Order: sequence, then structure tokens, then C-alpha cells
Amino acid sequence: MFNYPLDVLMVPLQVVLFLFTMYFFVIGFCGMWRRSEKKIMTPQKKFAVIVAAHNESSVIGQLIKNLHSLKYPQELYDIYVIADNCKDNTAEIARDAGAIVMTRIDEEKKSKGFALEWMFERLFEMEKDGKIYDAVAIFDADNLVHPNFLMEMNNRLLKGDKIIQGFLDAKNPYDTWVSGTFAIAFWVIDHVSHLAKTNIGLSAVLGGTGMCITIDVLKKYGWRATCLTEDMEFTMKSLTEGIKTTWAHDAIVYDEKPLTFAQSWTQRKRWAQGQFDVAHRFIPVMLREGWRRKDIRIWDGCIYLLQPHFLMLSAFFLSMGYLQLLVGTLYTNIYSVMPSQIMTAIMVGQYLLPMIILIKVRARLKSWFYLLLYPLFIYTWLPIIFLGFIHRNEHEWAHTKHTRSMSYDDLKNFEGRG
Repeated sequence: MFNYPLDVLMVPLQVVLFLFTMYFFVIGFCGMWRRSEKKIMTPQKKFAVIVAAHNESSVIGQLIKNLHSLKYPQELYDIYVIADNCKDNTAEIARDAGAIVMTRIDEEKKSKGFALEWMFERLFEMEKDGKIYDAVAIFDADNLVHPNFLMEMNNRLLKGDKIIQGFLDAKNPYDTWVSGTFAIAFWVIDHVSHLAKTNIGLSAVLGGTGMCITIDVLKKYGWRATCLTEDMEFTMKSLTEGIKTTWAHDAIVYDEKPLTFAQSWTQRKRWAQGQFDVAHRFIPVMLREGWRRKDIRIWDGCIYLLQPHFLMLSAFFLSMGYLQLLVGTLYTNIYSVMPSQIMTAIMVGQYLLPMIILIKVRARLKSWFYLLLYPLFIYTWLPIIFLGFIHRNEHEWAHTKHTRSMSYDDLKNFEGRG
């Protein structure tokens, strides 16, 4: 069976890479359609809308103004801003805009995860005074929010969902090629991962903003998600309890994407560090719980967490391929003996899916030019992944500075996501 000494390593490696590729490829196509749904349009649920803000004076005012104009009864939601270790006038701007400001000072526990945990404890205390909410909706200070966001979350809550992620859109998809390719990446993930998995009954993953979580889940299981990717940590912690994350495709939040490659690099490195951290802590527990509960959604969560490891193996295989070209045959390449139709479908699909999604989100012509640079964005993940693995045990939070101040009116030309 093995013709070369390296086949003992390389043949199983190629089988694993092929199975991973096919798994994501098949799931991805499940995101090209949406289930029909009869929505409940009667506002019933009460929300605590929470914005975690650290030195966000440039953008916080526009977000608060935007949140006050949501198409949802004003008496059914309150807006809270966590002024977290701020050294500027974020708190003053937010208060003047009509938000309830909660000032937090903690020089040791600085991350967003710690700030949210602190805020949830304050909400639980408020219940003693009769301030009771059904759920929290969480946003970042640089966001803008679609007017129907809370109505869409109300619909999902009334249908029994406990943890919900909204559509992660871009506030500035046409500013630079970096923000443009970042936006394409998010549009693709929204469809081929979150929507696709929700369509077939698997779990989506929280994205850090545009999230909705019921108060009863937070009280019963606690937040306890304070790593560099607190959203992913809470998703996986909830999955081990049998609670999946649902995708609300029409609950749209617009996020500011990095303008420069350096900003993009720093943010993605933090994500990689956090995902390795979460994977190494949660996969053993999730494998056991998946078997105990006989819940395929938990095992799928494990596969999601293994994506950076998959990329590292892919980089190793690619390097071995180049080495084989230089020195001659070192191992059996199983792809050379596989049906050509399979490989062709995979290669075409990698380029076809993003194109379909650009049509679905009605992206401007500029995004189609950015699509030419999209492969560069994808391949730069390789060194970032290796750095994330090396620094996976470091937990120093790196704040992303936001400067793109704009109103929701400036976004109207981008609406109508497919």
C-alpha cells in the first residue's frame, strides 16, 4: 500500500486534508439557500442593549443615535454603554446621546470578556429593583445596526432560540482593499458557515457583536468567557451544555473593518491565538459530551475549532509538494490518482462560492475588483496561524482603534443583503 517511506506520514495526512476539505465544501453549498420562515412580528421581549466601549469617542455617538431609532418599542429596550477603562470622553458622549453609562475601572482584567461579565452581574442585581430583561443584545462601539435588528431577535426568541447571532456585515466595505477583502471574507463566512449550518440543523458561532443571549442562559450557566475570543469560548461552552447558536440572517449589524494590513494582521493574530486557546481547552470536553449526548452539533463544533490546525497541515503539505518538485518523488500523491472531476469541482467551488455571495449581497463593482485580491487575504492567514499557535497561551488584549464615524443613513446604499 505504501510505496515510499514518507507514505506512512503523507498518505494519512492527505486523507485527513481531503476529508476536511470535502466537509467544508459540502456544508458551504448549503448556505446558498434559506429556509422559508413565517416571522412573529409582535414585539414582546425586553432587551438590555449592551455596548462595550474602550476609548471609543470617535464612533460611540453615532451608534447610540442609531440604536435609539430602531423599529422596536422604546419601552422594551434600554441602551447600556460600558465605559471600560476609558481615558477619553466616551462616557460623556454616550451619556449625552441618551445611553445609560456604566463606568468600569480594572487595570488587570481589561478584555471585553471581563467587561461583559461585569455588566451581566450588574443586570442580575437590577432585577431586585424590578428591572427585568428577557435577553441581552451585544454590540461593539464601532457598529451600526439595522432598524429591524431587535424585531428579528424578538422573532427568534419567541420561537425558542436561546443564543442567536445576527448577520455580520461591513460598515466600510469600500474604503480600502484591506477593508474590502475583510468584508468579502465576512460575507462568505456568513453564508457558507453560519447560514449553511443553521439550514441543516448545526450550530452557528457567535461573532463578538450582533449577539443575542437570553438572561436565563446567562444566569444558569454564567458567562465565564474572558479569553481573547470570548465569543467563540461562550459558543463552545454553551454547545457542551446542548445549547446551539442560531443564525438570524436578517438581523444585520455593520462592523468597522480594518483599514490597513497592519491592523488586519494584529486583529487576525488575536483571533488565531484565541481559537487555539479555546480549541485546546474545549475539544477534549466537547468530544466526551458529543459522545455522551450523541449530538453531532458538538462534534461539528470541534471541527470548527480545528480549522487553524487544518491550515497548518495544509501549509506543511504544500511545502512538501514543493520539495517533491525539487528533489523528486518522496511520497504518493493521492490527489493524482483521484477522479479529476472531484478536484475540479473543489477548485471551481473555491472561486465560484464567493462570486455567488457577492451577487447575493448586491455588492458594488468595487468589491469585484477586491475579489482579485481575496486570495492574497486568504494566504496571509498562513503565517498568522503559525504565530497564533506560538503565542496561543498569551492573553494580552490588543485594542483595535476605530475612527470611521458615519451615520446609518450613510449605509442605506449597502442594505438588502441576500
